[in-house]
Amino acid sequence: MSSPTSESGTRNRTRRAILSAAASALARDRTATLADIAERAEVGRSTLHRYFADREELIRAAVVDSLAAIEASVKDAAVDFAEPLGSIRRLIAGMVEVGDRIAFLFGDPSMNQAMRDAAWAPDPEAPSVIELIGSGQRQGVFDDQVPAAWIQQVIWALTYSGWEAAERGDLPRHGVTTAVLRAFENGVVARG
Repeated sequence: MSSPTSESGTRNRTRRAILSAAASALARDRTATLADIAERAEVGRSTLHRYFADREELIRAAVVDSLAAIEASVKDAAVDFAEPLGSIRRLIAGMVEVGDRIAFLFGDPSMNQAMRDAAWAPDPEAPSVIELIGSGQRQGVFDDQVPAAWIQQVIWALTYSGWEAAERGDLPRHGVTTAVLRAFENGVVARG
């Protein structure tokens, strides 16, 4: 007989697998059905329905989960304001790892409203990418002639473009981080 802890652990893993599969499937095909998502998650459709009553509920949960996954990548980058370039490199590597989540959230303008409606609050302890970029600008590491917010958008856009290139087969998945870093560093790192 399984313990309540193992049941909740299994439930959590199944839920996470469904949410990850939803973001992945919907990033590639906005019309993906619940059956498509269940197949990608390697669960039965009835299992999916035990967790999420309908597509809208699943999408809302996938939005919140994706925002949290991206925030976790920022935290995992071990942002160090004294070492902005290394921190941005780790951040980009982390963003590439959650590329499906970025493509899901930012690949369709209709998701903007879903993100605004999401019952998700950012962790106030999470490091600010804008502040990191600003620190790098003050240290002369990043170009200070463009706004920090614009540089942040460049990071997200390059990450998304890298994900798309891998999806099309133009770039191997293991080469995305290197390509994104190269494009970023050749485009916004201050020249001495």
